[in-house]
Amino acid sequence: MPKMTLPALGRRLAEKRGERGIREVSKEIGISPATLSRVERGFLPDVETFGKICRWLKLDPREILGVPTSSQATPKIGVHFRKDQVLAPKTAHALAQMILAAQRAILISEGNEER
Repeated sequence: MPKMTLPALGRRLAEKRGERGIREVSKEIGISPATLSRVERGFLPDVETFGKICRWLKLDPREILGVPTSSQATPKIGVHFRKDQVLAPKTAHALAQMILAAQRAILISEGNEER
C-alpha cells in the first residue's frame, strides 16, 4: 500500500466509511457529520479531529506527517505543507511535534498509552 499522506486521508476515510451514513460514522469517530464531510472532501482537520480519525482508521500519525521514528533518519514533514510556500521547515517540524504531543496526550487520557 502506498504511503499515506494528508491529502489522501479524506479518500481513505471515505473508503472505510463505504456505504455507511455520514451521521453514523461521524458519531462512531466522535466528530460532527459536517467535519467528516469536509475531511472526506480534502480539507485538513484540526489536531484533535486528526487524532480521532487516525485512531478510527488505525493509522500512525507519524507516518502521515512524515515524522521519523527512531529507525528513520531525517524528518520529511515539510513535504505536507507545499501548498503554503511561506511555511518554514522549522515551523513545519514544530507543528508536527505539536500534533504528535497532542496525540500522545489523547492516548494517555484514554488509557491507551504507547509503551
